[in-house]
Amino acid sequence: MNEAEAIEVGREAVMVVLTMSVPVMAVALGVGLVISLFQALTQLQEMTLVFVPKIIVVFVALVLLIPFMFATLAGFMEQIADRMIGLGGG
Repeated sequence: MNEAEAIEVGREAVMVVLTMSVPVMAVALGVGLVISLFQALTQLQEMTLVFVPKIIVVFVALVLLIPFMFATLAGFMEQIADRMIGLGGG
């Protein structure tokens, strides 16, 4: 494996991490924004109001997105395994 292939594998790994994490982060951002807007409109400044709903919604999002995350990670692992087999065939 030369340097270009190693950099390509690293780039693909970063893209897989971003692909898996962005949906959950977007859900957390959306919930945080809605809660912040609610707090600003009602002038209710309770700290636990931010954390508890966000934790629950992020947990539900993780449960719902696990099949997508597993498929993404499995596809990446298959690509890595194919590259490893290709290197050993030599």
